[in-house]
Amino acid sequence: MKKRHEQKLIVLSLCLFLLFNLPFVLVFNVNGDVFGFPVFYFSIFSIWIVSVIISYIVLSKHYE
Repeated sequence: MKKRHEQKLIVLSLCLFLLFNLPFVLVFNVNGDVFGFPVFYFSIFSIWIVSVIISYIVLSKHYE
């Protein structure tokens, strides 16, 4: 794997570490719904799916 792809994945994992840290997660602990789901669960799963998509894009460019 190229060095820049490794660096992108490391930056992504550091960002996820900060996003899933307790003080930031508690920001979304409010009453309310988004598409019928609680805001807390919607924010956790949307952050997770965005990180999966970013990882896929970085890794697919590596294997080209």
